[in-house]
Amino acid sequence: MGNDKIAFFDCFSGASGDMLLGALLDAGLDLEDLRTDLARLPLSGYRLTAERGVSGGLAGTRFTVIDPGSDRPARNLPVIQDMIRASSLPEETGNRCLAIFARLAEAEAQVHGTTIEQVHFHELGAVDTLVDVIGFVSGLERLGIDRVYASPLTLGNGTIQTEHGRLPVPAPATLKLLASVNAPVVPSTAGTELVTPTGAVLLAHLATLARPAMQIEQVGYGLGSKELPWANAVRVWLGPPLAPGGGAEGDVITLLECNLDDTTWEALGYTMGSLLEAGALDVWFTPIQMKKNRPGVMLSVQCRPQDSTAVERTILQETTTLGVRVQQVRRATAGRRVDEVATPWGVVRTKVKLLDGKPVAVSPEYEDCARLALEARVPLWQVMETVNRLTSME
Repeated sequence: MGNDKIAFFDCFSGASGDMLLGALLDAGLDLEDLRTDLARLPLSGYRLTAERGVSGGLAGTRFTVIDPGSDRPARNLPVIQDMIRASSLPEETGNRCLAIFARLAEAEAQVHGTTIEQVHFHELGAVDTLVDVIGFVSGLERLGIDRVYASPLTLGNGTIQTEHGRLPVPAPATLKLLASVNAPVVPSTAGTELVTPTGAVLLAHLATLARPAMQIEQVGYGLGSKELPWANAVRVWLGPPLAPGGGAEGDVITLLECNLDDTTWEALGYTMGSLLEAGALDVWFTPIQMKKNRPGVMLSVQCRPQDSTAVERTILQETTTLGVRVQQVRRATAGRRVDEVATPWGVVRTKVKLLDGKPVAVSPEYEDCARLALEARVPLWQVMETVNRLTSME
């Protein structure tokens, strides 16, 4: 079993940004740490509260953003992007948040017939949205969450009043976001909105919509503000992945592919580097025969679901393809650990392959071996053979 940690969000009563963040707080995220992370933004004049409460017989945390200046002009995407780029957030956190806001703006623009630059986050509330998105991403990182999963989403019904007039539930942007990931949904008799656009974009962008095999170590409940005939909450389960019976761990990754017949080899090499920088786990090219008897290559990319948007955009930007095939696939992985071996020339790291927690193979770290071989002016094979001889399989 690896050292990674899973968050599974059980959305039996829908999901909103404040409910998702409330669940993390209830599961152990420290409110002061959250305030510290949000203070990295050039944003002020609001207050955060996280109060224990009860909804439908379930105790949990109700997270609220109090913004006395809620009547201030709504921000559009370029303004929000400038704020995030001007912040002192870690680069990876900022990039994730930028991708989430771009995805939200794109959905809003498409359903309302405008451009992403012109979309204003009105009824979402600019401060609320910034806090929920950045707080949620930072909270996952604070809790050491490597992968996010979510249950099928329970949708409400009826209509809601918006700046565009009275619209059906789920809101058009919410439905667009859920459709972009083929989200499984279930109906509800709530007669109100249960999944908000902010909740939808966080789960669509960061989560695999399936229940994982895992070991549950912590549970948290994030309470909503609406009174419903049942407990209005999102609950989160935290813990490591559970290895299936075969001894290998399983997770879900995104596979993106496209066929290319009019791209240079130099461009393909550059594209591979760009994709790895965008978060790809692996990139490879397969020779294929395309229509009109043209030889070509199939570009294949593996990435984590939360990185798929950035990877997809990189493919479309750096290659000539007009479309990308996207699918979720299950990956079986062996456990691993890193050991160190002392050789006559220096220390070399080794990657130890584990099945059911037991070592089954060891591989010397090439970069370490190559560096020592160059420094000591000895053959590379001699360093690697020495590492293998000195390695213990215990």
